[in-house]
Amino acid sequence: MPTPLLICDDSNMARKQVARSLPDGWDVEITFASNGVEGIAAIKEGKGDVLLLDLNMPEMDGYQVLETILQQDLPTLVIVISGDIQPEAHQRVKSLGALDFIKKPVDKNKLTEILSAYGVFNKSDLLIQQTQTQPAELSNHSSDDNTPISVPTAETKVTPFAEEIELEDLDKPEQSTIDIDSDMLDCYQEIANVAMGRAGDLLARLLDVFVVLPIPNVNFIEVSELTMALSDVESKEKTSGICQGFIGAGVSGEALLILNDSSFKDVASLMKYDQALDNSIELELLMDLANLLIGACLSGISAQLDMSFSQGHPVVLGQHRKIAELIATNTNKWKKTLAIEISYSIENYPIKCELLLLFTEESVTTLNNKIAYLLD
Repeated sequence: MPTPLLICDDSNMARKQVARSLPDGWDVEITFASNGVEGIAAIKEGKGDVLLLDLNMPEMDGYQVLETILQQDLPTLVIVISGDIQPEAHQRVKSLGALDFIKKPVDKNKLTEILSAYGVFNKSDLLIQQTQTQPAELSNHSSDDNTPISVPTAETKVTPFAEEIELEDLDKPEQSTIDIDSDMLDCYQEIANVAMGRAGDLLARLLDVFVVLPIPNVNFIEVSELTMALSDVESKEKTSGICQGFIGAGVSGEALLILNDSSFKDVASLMKYDQALDNSIELELLMDLANLLIGACLSGISAQLDMSFSQGHPVVLGQHRKIAELIATNTNKWKKTLAIEISYSIENYPIKCELLLLFTEESVTTLNNKIAYLLD
């Protein structure tokens, strides 16, 4: 009998990457879940003897899934696959019963190695190959389209768990160079998620803390809408910000790091600054954070898209100003932007740090081509 295997991740792209990374010929029946609530329900239905689990998800995240599995003694073996690569994240998932941890993007050899090490997979699980074997198919049970889609491995059966989970038809017509559809936005969000995790790991190691990572907010919007997009971080409190331009082959944009003024005291303490805080020290702290977070995020994105970025000199947007004022001074250079918003916070500290990556409208053509390659 095939092994019931559940892949739980909010990204459609990530779910497919994990499915393609399973050992060749493994006799499994895959179920997809897009959040922890769906995942727990699938396990209770017997669809998740093995669970490959993401951490950053809406409704119920991976930590909450692990806690629920422990509390309800659910029958599943869990391997976490996440972009959150902080040492503390590894320790926490192990303490909650996960067998092991794999960083995103998933490596097929590493996944096979871990599955074999824990006895979840062995060669006796391989199906006997038949010369006339036809590829298994994944039926999309959406009410709008029942077109079957071939699964990459001939031996794997896949069934969607939630009705809204869809795999894209690779024969769709080419997208407009100035448009980003929902599948591409999902892909951009997953790329941002991995890059965010790398930057968060560096920040956690620098400050010796646990960084709470959000689900990145990705939109292709009018620049004038940026202030509205940042309504969640807008407050009566004043902020300070740094801007740094970046450029690559056919891609350019600006990165903005914005820190709430109330965060400076705790940041200074964690970074072992013993000088009295003034504008000069606060600017130095802001520069240090900007260098780390902007550099690591851009490096994470460039690694996934196989392209490099050159960074310009950081520019001070302002100190002790409203966030809308910081944005307004530097968003009049183009009309639309691919905006990636990441809100970093530190566990047990009232520190709030906002990172914005703004890609020019002209960059979208190049980026979409890169994304189309990943979707294939």
